[in-house]
Order: sequence, then C-alpha cells, then structure tokens
Amino acid sequence: MTDDALVVFTPSGKRGRFTIGTSLLDAARRLGVDIDSVCGGRAICGRCQCVPQAGVFAKHGIDSRPEHLGPLGETELRYRERRGLPAGRRLACQTRILGDLIVDVPPDSQVHRQVVRKRAEARAIRLDPVVRLHYVEVERPDMHRQRGDFERLQEALEREWGLSGLSIDLRSLQKLQPALRQGQWAVTVAVHDGRRIIALWPGFHERAYGLACDVGSTTIAAHLCDLGSGEVLASAGMMNPQIRMGEDLMSRVSYAMLNPGGREQMTLAVREAVTALVGQVSAEARIDPREILEAVFVGNPVMHHLLLGLDPTELGQAPFALATDSPITLWASEIDLNAIHPDARIYVLPCIAGHVGADCAGVVLSEGPHLQDETMLIVDVGTNAEIVLGNRERLLACSSPTGPAFEGAQISAGQRAAPGAIERVRIDRTTLEPRFKVIGCDLWSDEPGFARVVARTGVTGICGSGIVEALAELFLAGVILSDGTIDGSLAARSPRLVAEGRTFAYRLHEGDGREIRVTQNDVRAIQLAKAALHAGARLLMDHLGVERVDRVVLAGAFGSHIDPLYAMVLGLIPDCPPAKVQAAGNAAGTGARIALLNKAARAEIEQLVERIEKIETAIEPRFQEHFVAAMGIPHTTAAYPNLAQAVELPERRVAEAAEGGRRRRRV
Repeated sequence: MTDDALVVFTPSGKRGRFTIGTSLLDAARRLGVDIDSVCGGRAICGRCQCVPQAGVFAKHGIDSRPEHLGPLGETELRYRERRGLPAGRRLACQTRILGDLIVDVPPDSQVHRQVVRKRAEARAIRLDPVVRLHYVEVERPDMHRQRGDFERLQEALEREWGLSGLSIDLRSLQKLQPALRQGQWAVTVAVHDGRRIIALWPGFHERAYGLACDVGSTTIAAHLCDLGSGEVLASAGMMNPQIRMGEDLMSRVSYAMLNPGGREQMTLAVREAVTALVGQVSAEARIDPREILEAVFVGNPVMHHLLLGLDPTELGQAPFALATDSPITLWASEIDLNAIHPDARIYVLPCIAGHVGADCAGVVLSEGPHLQDETMLIVDVGTNAEIVLGNRERLLACSSPTGPAFEGAQISAGQRAAPGAIERVRIDRTTLEPRFKVIGCDLWSDEPGFARVVARTGVTGICGSGIVEALAELFLAGVILSDGTIDGSLAARSPRLVAEGRTFAYRLHEGDGREIRVTQNDVRAIQLAKAALHAGARLLMDHLGVERVDRVVLAGAFGSHIDPLYAMVLGLIPDCPPAKVQAAGNAAGTGARIALLNKAARAEIEQLVERIEKIETAIEPRFQEHFVAAMGIPHTTAAYPNLAQAVELPERRVAEAAEGGRRRRRV
C-alpha cells in the first residue's frame, strides 16, 4: 500500500496526490478547490459537506471505494445527530483520505456558488460577498510571551485563514477582550474586503446579513439577503415619503431650492423610510437587524444626493452637475442608518451622468448589455426614463423626461398601483365592450364573483399599466386613430363613446357613483410620455448607427407590469420581435443585490460606467424631430413589421399616418 493517494475533486476537475490521513478539506484548500467553511475545520458550521463517489472512473484512472475514506468519527457523528447530514455526504474537514478518491463538491458547499435568478435569460449572481465570517481559536495570554489580544487574534487569523495584516474598527476592538473571554478564547470575526474586522462575536457565529436598497422617486424597495447563501430572506417596499414635497424629481429640486431646510427635510424623510424598511424585513426574517453588516444603495441622481445629504440644486439646471459620480463607501452611521450594526458599511453604486444615476448603473449590472453580442435596449421606465443601448462593443445612455403619466398621474381617473385600480384591459373588437382586472382580484370583470371580490375596495381608478393597455386596445379596436384622436363617429355604434365638449371619451366603467373614462386628454398625456421615451431610444440608435434593436428589456415597477406587446402597440419602444421584449422587474434593485453578493461586480460596474457614452437629450437637435414623429401610434413614420406579425393592426390608418408624416418631412 502506498503512503499517498490520488484525489480528484469534481466539478472543478482539480487533482493531486496527498499523504494518507490528510483531511479532504486540507486537500481541497491546497488545490484551490472552491469549498466553503466558516469554522476552520472544526465540524461546527457544516458548510464543507462533500459527496465521495464510489466506482471505477476510467477517465481519471481511479478506483474510488468507500474503504478509501476514514470512518465517521465522534465529532462528525455528533454533528450529524445535532444538525443532520444527508445520506452519502461527509464533512470534508473530518474525513481522512485512505486511498484514491473521486469527491464531488455540491453547489451548496461551494464558496463562489451561483445564486439562482428566476428569469432564465437573466445573468447569474456569483456569490462572493465583501463581508465574510471566520471562526478562530486564539492563544491565551502568556506572561512569558507578552502580546496583545488583538495581535494574537491577527496571528490566529493568518495561521488558520491566511489573512494577514488585518486592521480593526475601534468598536470591535473595544469588544474584543470580553468576547474572547466569554467565548473561551474562540471568536467569530466579520472581515470586510479581506482587510478589516468590522464585527465580532464570542464563540461560533454562523450568519451575517446584507441589505440591497433601491431608492426610487416613487417607491423605496429593500431586500434582506443572507450573505452566506445569497438567499433573499425578506423584501419590503413603501412609498417614498418625499412625494409630499413633490411628485417628480424637478419639483423636489425646486422644493430644496425654495424652502429653507427643504433639502434636510427630504434627506430625513428618505432615511427614516429606509430605517422603517430595515425594521420590516428584519421582523419578517426574524433576525436581529444589528446582524446586517453591509448595505448597498442605488437611486437616480436626485435620490442619490438626498440620501447622502447632498444638495441636488445643481441637478435642476444645465449642465446638471453631480456633486460626485464616483462610488461611495461609508459607515451606516454616516447616513443615520443606526438600526443595523453600528460598524456596518454602506456602498453606493456610481452614477453615470447628471440624470442617469446609480439606479441605471444597477440596471446595467443586472441585465449585462456589455456582455452581449446582440444590440440590447434597456428602458427603466419612470418619471424620468433612463435608457441604455448597446452591446459588448459599445454602450450609450441617456435620460428622457417622460413625466408621471405612466404612474397614473395626469390621467383623469389615474391613480398609483393599489387595490382597486384597473391594471388589465381588453376590448371586444366588434362590440367595443370592455372587460378588465383590478389589483387585488384575480377575476376579470365579466366573470362570476368579480363584484363580490372587489366590493371591499371598489373600482377606484386606473393605474399606469391599465391606461397603457386601455389605449392599446382602443387603438387595435379602431377607436383611437394613429394620430391619437378618439374617433367620435363610433358613438353611433357604441354607447361607450361619449361626447366631452369638442372631443370624445371612452367609458370604461361606471358604478358606485363613479365613472372611469379614457379621455382625449388622457390619450395626449400618454402620447407625450411615450414620445419622449421613444425619442430618447431613437436618439441612442442614431448615435450607435443602428436602425433596429435585437432585444428590449423593460425595467422598473411600471416596466415589470406592462405587457411588452402593448408597449410596442403604443410605440413606447422601437419595433422588435415580441419574443425578444422582456420585463426585468426591479432591475436596479437586482443590480444592488448583485453588488451586495459579489464584490467583483463593484469593480466591474465602476470600470463600466467610465466607458458608457452619455448623450444629453436636452441639447441634441434631433430629439425634437424624433419626439414629434413618435407622437403617432405606434409611430408616425417608422414601420413596425414585427408588431404587424403579432397583432392585427388597423393597417389603413397606420399607412395614412405614415404617409402624412412623410409629406410633412418633404414640406
């Protein structure tokens, strides 16, 4: 029998010869195999589980047998009894090599494992957080070897984990001596970026948490993540309380300019909202919020500045100068986020330009256009749409002032997305009769039981996705013409068309003493908003030198609820194969989560924003031309062949509008 054995780890394929009696964890570490451990091989954390394989593996030239493993020892048996160990699994730190072996490291035991994302086409998250936990046993003080407790902790961390030259936060240093003695000279430390101890606990401490937060002008969303597994443990959102100081970004900038202490009021409001969300997600996950050691924030430039206590005044006027567009790392206490660990770190993604913020950087990180060969258009729809176009060769970005119409504002019966709001609409092409869904009810309005279910809230109004679907359906039914006019001649055919002075409106619902109509002014408000969005996208296409895009991603709260097909029917976006138009949900928040769970992503986005070309729509001469052409439905001049294959368009009206646009251009 030889005094060493060949061991191959899968799926990495790394292999090497090791002395009989070596632990699998030591062998894995020497080979650089990706295997997790917090406790340093003491059979406490259970993260180093592996699956030894049995059989003859001709590919590797190995006969791997059960007897080539050391037997279950007392420590491993104790762990199995206390916490459970699935059949066929062993703790790598306790398992000795007695012969040639094939050993599989399952995904949940890998340090840099992939975090699953729900959308199949979405970019995977490689788990590698900036904060890591390490359990160590420290030498006791010795009269004959005078060394401070921290210095002996440093020695233990270097000896057991290879971490050298670590510094420590003062608060952690203040707690070190009591923790060492309470833990019988064993502590768990949280190390930030492999360089600094930011928290510690007596004995073994297994969990650390992080917060990813998207501070939007309308909604603030927070996601609590386990930094060890990458799992989202709880999510919560709330209306941004700054709304009482102004509906849109420019009104908030004006509030800061015109009201003494206005900036401070808005900063306090957003910080209190984030603190409240910390309480909500911590309570839902049943954790102590002081175990949150890292938080990542994204937001548009105005929200970014107000969160950080920076004056947003310069963002309200050309040349829209940011106080800083660099990434920021600071203590949580510096933004009064005192509900989490006092030495928790905050990371704020970089901004791209004066009106293209850290939220857009988060969207880019989430959707990865810089990793694609095909040309991708990403639209984060909000009161100020942020648009990115390009691929791995070149990326461009701009913002476009769409206004609040997509969120229900400026619409006669408009409201924010809340129970009772109409969110889905279908209109019969022959009778022009509608049916719809409201938020909080899974039934359509023409289904039995609908009235009973919605009796609690009533039908209160129509939100952004509802008005977009209503207008698209009315266009497909021929009620709305390509120029946006409601065709009053159809009033003789349907009582749904009612006169309103010189124009007409479509009665979508009546009941409970309230009538919900789609008015001519509603159509114009959506036309203006969608034309601004489309013009921004078209401007980027001009600069990139392309006439079509290969893929469209709709991001943001509105983008996640709108039907992509209806977005194309109205002409919010350029023509594209419908199957290549996807909703990404809160991609900015996902980008924040990626930066939270993967430290390399931070360097990636920091480098990437430097090469994104910023296009300022306010000074581009062709923006107005594109805006006017985009007022048509779906567009005054551009063809929509992909859309025409997916739905039956009112061809005659579309052709007439296109011909009219060509005539105007010739004149």
